[in-house]
Amino acid sequence: MNQQQHHIPQEAFDWYDEYAHGAMDRRTFMKKLGTLVAVGYSMTVLTSALMPNYALAEQISFNDPDIKATYEAFDSPQGHGKGRGYLVTPTNATGKLPLVLVVHENRGLNPYIKDVARRLAKAGFIAFAPDALFTLGGYPGNDDEGRAMQRSMDRDKIQNDFIAAAIFLKSHPLGNGKLGAVGFCFGGYIVNYLAAVDSSLLSAGVSFYGTPAVAELRKNIKAPLQIQLAELDERVNKTWPEYEDDLKKYGVDYQMYMYKNANHGFHNDSTQRFDEASAVLAWERSLAFFRQHLSSVPS
Repeated sequence: MNQQQHHIPQEAFDWYDEYAHGAMDRRTFMKKLGTLVAVGYSMTVLTSALMPNYALAEQISFNDPDIKATYEAFDSPQGHGKGRGYLVTPTNATGKLPLVLVVHENRGLNPYIKDVARRLAKAGFIAFAPDALFTLGGYPGNDDEGRAMQRSMDRDKIQNDFIAAAIFLKSHPLGNGKLGAVGFCFGGYIVNYLAAVDSSLLSAGVSFYGTPAVAELRKNIKAPLQIQLAELDERVNKTWPEYEDDLKKYGVDYQMYMYKNANHGFHNDSTQRFDEASAVLAWERSLAFFRQHLSSVPS
């Protein structure tokens, strides 16, 4: 566990997870934090630990000479009509490149997710991170408003927007046609969904603490999957045994890694849920998995 987390009670992280995923409203969340203030914790320390500080999340600058970042639009006739995302390409690579769709959490395309796309491009992949909030004006600059915006949208249309984004990226002229996807929280669910909704869409998927697609779709999964879970994430982890049973039943090539003492969101380096050791290891595993499954030109 990140050393900075030691003075924050675990229940504060659990309450934040409930709040962030709609199981608790803000008033109740703040009231519960107030019970910790009553026994000596600082509200400033608690909220600064739980709320993101995106200045901490930039590992790769958008000015890095090894990458080029642009915004690109795509058609989404079964979704919201049009979508837009953050496309990052390596500048010095030669030949056709592997492709990775990056799927954000339940709050839109925030700076952390954009940085993940830059990290992938720096590692030699063409990365594309769509913003589900595009039709509402895009990520609003803060996560609370972003969550409310995404919650107000039609979930089926959002899912279709990500299918359209995957098809758009897969046909990129500099790509080798091998498409991977990585997602976090809601994005982890979308990775599982993309693998299940169309067996020909993905060549590999990495799901960070995401719930599975509905059971009736799972028989379609053909892509290898890497599942990254946090030991303290009870909400997501309770969905894993049934999902694993189906992955085994349908002969899916999968890996599951459970990160000890890690919270939901441990890869996100903008909050104190970040667990550096687990995040670094999980990212190394993700890159190796993509290199294994996306490097060759499809026949």
